[in-house]
Amino acid sequence: MNHPTPEQPADAVARLRATFRSGRTKPVEWRKEQLNRLRELLTSHGAELAAALHADLGKSEKEAFRTEIDFTVREIDHTLERLDGWLRPEPAPVPAHLGADATAWTRYDPLGVVLVIAPWNYPAQLLLTPLLGALAAGNAVVAKPSELAPATSAALAGLLPRYLDTDAVAVVEGGVPETTELLAQRFDHIFYTGNGTVGRIVMRAAAEHLTPVVLELGGKSPVFVDRDADLAVVADRLVRGKFLNAGQTCVAPDYVLADPVTARALEPEFVRAVREVFGAEPRTSAEYGRIVNERHFDRLAALLGSGRTVTGGDSDRAAKYIAPTVLADVDPAAPVMGEEIFGPILPIVTVADLDEAIGFINDRDKPLALYVFTESDTTRRRLADETSSGGLGLGLPLAHLTVSDLPFGGVGESGMGSYHGRYSIETFSHRKAVLSKPLH
Repeated sequence: MNHPTPEQPADAVARLRATFRSGRTKPVEWRKEQLNRLRELLTSHGAELAAALHADLGKSEKEAFRTEIDFTVREIDHTLERLDGWLRPEPAPVPAHLGADATAWTRYDPLGVVLVIAPWNYPAQLLLTPLLGALAAGNAVVAKPSELAPATSAALAGLLPRYLDTDAVAVVEGGVPETTELLAQRFDHIFYTGNGTVGRIVMRAAAEHLTPVVLELGGKSPVFVDRDADLAVVADRLVRGKFLNAGQTCVAPDYVLADPVTARALEPEFVRAVREVFGAEPRTSAEYGRIVNERHFDRLAALLGSGRTVTGGDSDRAAKYIAPTVLADVDPAAPVMGEEIFGPILPIVTVADLDEAIGFINDRDKPLALYVFTESDTTRRRLADETSSGGLGLGLPLAHLTVSDLPFGGVGESGMGSYHGRYSIETFSHRKAVLSKPLH
């Protein structure tokens, strides 16, 4: 069978730029049509995408719909409902010296041709949610799915051209060579989700063309558990948040800080919560995923000895399985504390009190999220005021990114820029200042 030759990145960018310059992508009706078509793709082919996600990551159909397919549909619906209002010009007051007949306002202009580079851990959601934001803002888009999730990449590469305007949306598959060639092109915006190492490569490439970037990175998102917290609730919520997608989530709780008494009391609660959520043998649970590949498995397996095992600890390389694992008595210098874990291992580190916890957090890179479990308003306020993180979850991990009216993004080493809802419009647009003064 003869397969068509894949379009070269330079040709794709040139073709999309011609479309953008024609004005085709700017009318709000075109934007809404693309979002509705993307919605139809997801609702018509959800099962196909869920099967691809299972092949790549062992995700259950329930998890695939909840965290990727339905998540994106909700974002589309939220955007469609509010897009007209977001795009409405916003008046600005004019100084008296310009005269009473002068008026001023701001308007959102689309940037042009946008590159979206997606990661492998949520390979559908983290390609399609930036994509829909860029389309809603009136841009043409090159979508680069992750080669480390090959089944999902192939599914999206096959489906997107069937539903979206192929003169304005191109899908480029491939690995490092294809991504490198893409980054050599001139884009009007680059949106990258992944790790800091590649993020620096993206920024260097973008600098050649003075292209703005959003970097959605990660980091070690801490959890502070106060001695007044309901530890059964804490353990249940942390187990569900940490071990979702086998821990391969950028905002997953990375480690727990608690005083020694609280830390010890948490241990049996974690044992109970893991059993309640995933059963006595998590490897047989339909709701527990797998590590994406052997390289990441080997990296994670090397971290299992970083503390005393509270629960889990077993693994199977052939099945890319690592049990939901909680480690106690973890030294801050242990290997598991040296990098973002990005897997199903949760260390508990003891601190004397809140002051030491704040110092511990601030001595490290700014995380993508900070999670706090306490009944004390003072403790909540101190952690909000005295630390810096991309997002703050009080009493519940991960959930802030599901609120479309909140910006999602990092700070410092955990990234720059944000998106979701109207923040996607702001990211993928230029807010142009306009002043009008009559000639007579």
